Amino acid sequence: MTLDRRLLLLPLVLLGLTGCENSATAYKIEGSEHALMLVREQRYFWSDEIEQAVVVARLPKCQRRVAIWPGSGEGPAMDVFEAGYQLWALQQGRRWYLASTEKCLVQDWADAPASPPGARVGSFRMRDGVMVFAPAQGAQ
Repeated sequence: MTLDRRLLLLPLVLLGLTGCENSATAYKIEGSEHALMLVREQRYFWSDEIEQAVVVARLPKCQRRVAIWPGSGEGPAMDVFEAGYQLWALQQGRRWYLASTEKCLVQDWADAPASPPGARVGSFRMRDGVMVFAPAQGAQ
């Protein structure tokens, strides 16, 4: 392949490597050093799938990123519930996760109860095309 053809293909390759969404949004528990974060990355503009991860952070003792099931461009939203000491239940559609900043873990919660384990503190959701954390009314 000649140099001219390679130069013509370069913009197409770069366009294919550029994603449409790359965001990280935090629920700050106790300032910026204690938080739950939802990270969303769309690797290719033509893909409907958005890779997601939850980051648990309680610095300097804990910071871990764990991949969770993929989402789509509009969500679904992820509700955050209190579930115990430094433990949160996360619900995204039919899927539930447990996130602990004490043990620095995130895991699927396959046998989640029919109702949430505690008070809803807020939710990660799309607002005007941007992922935000929206506190529940009355939540601190």
